[in-house]
Amino acid sequence: MDATLQPAPLPLSFSDGVFPAGCPSRTLLDHVTSKWGVLILIALSEGSQRWSELRRRAEGISEKMLAQTLKTLERDGLVSRDAQPVIPPRVDYSLTEKGYELSALLVPLVAWTFDNAEEIINGRA
Repeated sequence: MDATLQPAPLPLSFSDGVFPAGCPSRTLLDHVTSKWGVLILIALSEGSQRWSELRRRAEGISEKMLAQTLKTLERDGLVSRDAQPVIPPRVDYSLTEKGYELSALLVPLVAWTFDNAEEIINGRA
């Protein structure tokens, strides 16, 4: 570890340095950092997308997990669902203002993960 790197200070609201068990932030953190939550939020950070596009972008996600993840993120106020009254049905998903705010924080984390994954996973870190 580089001697010039210092740990980031926690906000004063984290007086214990941890989230209490009953804190709603833990629930939200679970939703946001779930395996699929992060991927869906990152995909939507590039703009509105349809179901099939999200399914293709989050390779390996089942229809059930995509539906569950989108419903959870929508309920949390991070994703907006826009159902068009057309045939065949068209539903577009996009980030809300809070969703964009969050994705701006997640993109650097995901980029760092992408850049370092191979080295870390292969035990060369």
